Amino acid sequence: MKKMDKFEKDLLQAYESGELFSTKPTKEDKENFKAAAQATSLKDRRVNIRLSSPDLRDIQARALEEGVPYQTLIASVLHKYVSGRFVERPSRLTKRSTRTDRKRSAG
Repeated sequence: MKKMDKFEKDLLQAYESGELFSTKPTKEDKENFKAAAQATSLKDRRVNIRLSSPDLRDIQARALEEGVPYQTLIASVLHKYVSGRFVERPSRLTKRSTRTDRKRSAG
């Protein structure tokens, strides 16, 4: 069994002290969950795209960070973008340099 990190220890302590408790989702929560599930499951079209190897590796790394398959991450990002709900979060991953970055640092 692996050692618990600080977050896991804090979570266990909160649970054992009774600070954590289960809540039932509201009717609105259930409706939102249902709508999200239906939107996600309606995959009736296939799209093929070409990506650069570095971009695909970055997408796969971000998907691993998020705990989802990379195809699911791509579909989710596109869905959020077209529905106007896309909000970018900084990644914990190291940003790879771009040609523009290298030109700036060289000049």
